[in-house]
Amino acid sequence: MITLRQLTLARGGKPLLEGVDLTLHAGQKIGVVGPNGCGKSSLFALLLGDLHQEAGDLELPGQLIVAHVAQDVPAGEQAAIEYVMDGDAPLRALEQELAHAHDDGERLAALYEAFEHAGGYAARSRAASLMHGLGFGAAELAQAVDAFSGGWRMRLKLARALMCRSDLLLLDEPTNHLDLDAVIWLEQWLRDYPGTLLAISHDRDFLDGIVGHILAIEQCRLKLYTGNYSAFEEQRAMQLAQQQVAYQKQQREIAHLHSYVERFRAKATKARQAQSRLKALARMELISPAHVDTPFDFRMREPLAGPDPLLTLEDAAAGYDTRSVLADIKLNIGAGARIGLLGRNGAGKSTLIKLLAGHLAPLQGERHEGKGLAIGYFAQHQIEVLRPDESPLRHLVRLDPRTREQELRDFLGGFDFRGDMALTPIAPFSGGEKARLALALLVWQRPNLLLLDEPTNHLDLEMRHALTLALQEYEGAIVLVSHDRHLLRTTADSLWLVAGGAVQPFDGDLDDYRDWLRQRETGAGAAGEPAGTTRKQQKREEAEVRNQRYAQKRPLAQRLAKLERRMAELERERAPLGQWLADPESYADKEKLQPALLREAALRLELERAEEEWLALQAELEQLD
Repeated sequence: MITLRQLTLARGGKPLLEGVDLTLHAGQKIGVVGPNGCGKSSLFALLLGDLHQEAGDLELPGQLIVAHVAQDVPAGEQAAIEYVMDGDAPLRALEQELAHAHDDGERLAALYEAFEHAGGYAARSRAASLMHGLGFGAAELAQAVDAFSGGWRMRLKLARALMCRSDLLLLDEPTNHLDLDAVIWLEQWLRDYPGTLLAISHDRDFLDGIVGHILAIEQCRLKLYTGNYSAFEEQRAMQLAQQQVAYQKQQREIAHLHSYVERFRAKATKARQAQSRLKALARMELISPAHVDTPFDFRMREPLAGPDPLLTLEDAAAGYDTRSVLADIKLNIGAGARIGLLGRNGAGKSTLIKLLAGHLAPLQGERHEGKGLAIGYFAQHQIEVLRPDESPLRHLVRLDPRTREQELRDFLGGFDFRGDMALTPIAPFSGGEKARLALALLVWQRPNLLLLDEPTNHLDLEMRHALTLALQEYEGAIVLVSHDRHLLRTTADSLWLVAGGAVQPFDGDLDDYRDWLRQRETGAGAAGEPAGTTRKQQKREEAEVRNQRYAQKRPLAQRLAKLERRMAELERERAPLGQWLADPESYADKEKLQPALLREAALRLELERAEEEWLALQAELEQLD
């Protein structure tokens, strides 16, 4: 059991936790969520002993073995599998003792017994299995750590942490450098993990698949919710709604008390009552308003008019120099197409995206662009080409020098680059902030074909949610590579499988893809074979019905979203007008009164019509559901 009692934690003078109480039980699997900078990683550092509390107590069980992904980047000539096996430190210590105990038969017997009990004979197989699950091929197990790129070294560090026979496993964004196949494997591994798990993640589907509790950090407090992330969202929304009602009620009570005090505090006959109400105000515990608004408020700009089809590949091959990675590609991207790409890391998804973007010329075959094609391409290297000495505003001015500065600043505000942050050089920005800027620059250019290669890396849950909503409303075509299944599921209408050097439609959804991966692991499916060849006809028909229903619902949902925005605009304009008309003194101003009455009536009429249309659309959607 891990216990925090009245614990206060700060970092760099900034308070992170204040007087919190928390009890975590052995075997619990917990997702840790909260806004960036709230103290999630600092909580891990506290549990690891790298940080110490300012006040209060932290109680950890004796002999607790804690595993985490190391911060330092491994390097050296050590074989990758040996580096991973080093994660089991007690086993390595036993190996060292065995190497120096040759002359002591009794000691050797005891050590060999301990070695067997620790799973020493199966350790290399266990390490190889971990590495295979995270995407390493058999030939790569013996390669030197130095031979791997940064992303693959991150996988090595993760494998090393999983190798540790730990009681407590701390994972901070473990899916950031994984492809979808590895994420699905890791999810299953963590479900079977017998110890206590704390995982910081911005991947909601990943959290839904592994955790039974959510630990939320906000306003220097900790709160433990029962259930997965989806259950947490429902509970949190209900709490915020109740909090908002309580807040509004309290504000009315405060206004009433203040009104009484101001009217009667000067009258001797009422002074005592006024003083009692002042004391009541002082005693009242203020309820903070429920801040449910995300800091991100942006939409994809209307795409430039484009051709149909936008882009066509005919018998194309893609690769590097003379080495072909993909061959015989036949792909037609029509206006409004929404394609998600599936396939293991290294199968060629990014190569295909580069071919579509025109960054790679086809080794053979043809690539045809429609007249008026405007491509927006996002990949991780987009962050690297940002200018560190320039501000977000300067980056946007460079793209469009003729637009008014205020309009550009308003646009950047939707990506949470507000105030001085819009004018600050981006060199010290975090990876997430730079990724947001790269996306903002992409959106501003109004592409009619979006090519997105892992756009959610480094983005927190709020930004991922905002991006998902924006892509749902986007009217152009999308080709998406992502290990975020929620984004894939809610954005893509069709899935294509990149495997075995080929690109072909995948007949199924993401659950079918997970099943196909399992079949392939057990030899039931050949690499590159679409899952549809083994699926029953009923399953295929169900998928077709889902696709048809989604196609029917999408324009209704888009119209519904536009109506909701318009209704909010009408309410914002009507509210101050209603307050003005509610004031009896306003009726003395005859010059302003008549236009105000007319405008209020027009706003009310438009709002009523919008609400009627909204209700009709909602009923239509419910009927489709």
